[in-house]
Amino acid sequence: MELRHILEAAMLAAGRPLDLAAFAGLFGESERPDDETLLQALGEVERDYAARPLQLQRVASGYRLQVRADYSPWIGRLFEDRPGRYSRAFLETLAIIAYRQPVTRGEIEDIRGVAVSSGIIRGLLEREWIHAVGHKEVPGRPALFATTRRFLDYFNLTSLEDLPPMQDFLQQPEPELPAVAAAIPAAAQPPATADLPDTSDDANPQPEPTPS
Repeated sequence: MELRHILEAAMLAAGRPLDLAAFAGLFGESERPDDETLLQALGEVERDYAARPLQLQRVASGYRLQVRADYSPWIGRLFEDRPGRYSRAFLETLAIIAYRQPVTRGEIEDIRGVAVSSGIIRGLLEREWIHAVGHKEVPGRPALFATTRRFLDYFNLTSLEDLPPMQDFLQQPEPELPAVAAAIPAAAQPPATADLPDTSDDANPQPEPTPS
């Protein structure tokens, strides 16, 4: 059995990104390929899919096979019963955390100029896109929030250095179906989007957050 086919099958079956350690764990100790061999095989998989609707994508947690973003207009129709886009307040809050992390809820409110809905913070935590990394040593010791690997994976990023300019992030044409499009086989259950309660501040124009 060719190594590239084993890796391809593993990615199709896993439903999550796999790193080199996970690939190596597929094999017994006596037959386990080294990292260089695995990377060569992954390169072969990437070339195999070059002209196909799937692509090999590297993200923060490893490698996965996913539908190319070009196909999202059609793939998205499989999930027309899903809610609509993220609210502006949701994206702004996520962007501030991503670009200013670690940051407290109060600091997010200072930047946006309005209160941050508890539903937005709860939604980001439930999606595991953010987590508390500590507490700021000020009265009340508010939680400091930062993004997670799952956030990077969802937006097709390998590290925070891959983040686009903040305005580009906020103006994504399809925030409910980003470049990830539809991971295989997890495409059947894409993340929900508008199940977050909308916030009253969305009804009023607010200052744009500015990157530091």
